Amino acid sequence: MKEYHHLGIPTSIEKENETYLKEFKMYVSGFEESPYRIEWMRYEPDSPLPKLVKTIPHIAFKVDNLEEELAGKEVIIQPNSPSKGVKVAFIVDNGAPIEFIQINQEDKITS
Repeated sequence: MKEYHHLGIPTSIEKENETYLKEFKMYVSGFEESPYRIEWMRYEPDSPLPKLVKTIPHIAFKVDNLEEELAGKEVIIQPNSPSKGVKVAFIVDNGAPIEFIQINQEDKITS
């Protein structure tokens, strides 16, 4: 089952309360403050992420099984773990980036 998680919007404008993700050379902000889960993403020029993700907004869905959601899809960011208990990956659908997020609540609780 897919459940809306957030909308990610690329920006070049520095935002308040940004969190830096060193592995991806990017800053994220806004998600926790937004009642609609809008996340701003600002990238360093040498960020290794695909241009599509750095330039086009994406919608993210929470899923029960990340591997099942990726089966047969065009994966542009392989599964990775940006934080304990969380696995994410990106696909392309109709020219737009889509993020899938699998959250293991047991791992998050013990962290």
